Amino acid sequence: MTDEQTPFQSPRSDACRQGRGRRGRFERGFGRGDFPAGRKLGSDELQLVLLALLAERPAHGYELIRQLEERSDGFYTPSPGMIYPALTYLDEIGHAAASREGNRKCYTLTDAGRTHLDARREQADIILETLARIGGRMAEVRDAFAGVNGTDGPEADELHEARHAIKHAIRRRLGCGEGEARRIAAILNRATAEILGQS
Repeated sequence: MTDEQTPFQSPRSDACRQGRGRRGRFERGFGRGDFPAGRKLGSDELQLVLLALLAERPAHGYELIRQLEERSDGFYTPSPGMIYPALTYLDEIGHAAASREGNRKCYTLTDAGRTHLDARREQADIILETLARIGGRMAEVRDAFAGVNGTDGPEADELHEARHAIKHAIRRRLGCGEGEARRIAAILNRATAEILGQS
């Protein structure tokens, strides 16, 4: 879905072009802070997060996608096919208001949207905090793996395959129970100790 073109300029246009909002906090309310496999939020959760972002400043759909990507260090980047229907729904129920800005729409939080968000602020903060926390973990893993990229020869291929196998395995277990999370953590801690020669 794309925004319709129109020459109308909203008085809120300047607000839509302002700088980045504050960095959010996040954790899921249904899984001890772990993000579900597939890196997707439910529709209600996504709508709530969008309201929280709009409470900071009005924004276009693409800007909201970028904000979520940045807050999660690239871990969560919803597609336009998820963002625009959610924004359209928020507009239809009166929680957000869409105004024209060139060929795009700028979305602003309404009073009804703010009331709805205020009643669920803790949940919104938990989701944003979890996105930031998991994104930070993934960034740390990327940085750690980047340190072995300079290796040449057949051993480089083996390291490359091994590290991607680990990342794939961890992603498949996102959203697991507390006991399974502890088991995985113990395995990774043992592997870390062996790599550092501390076992």
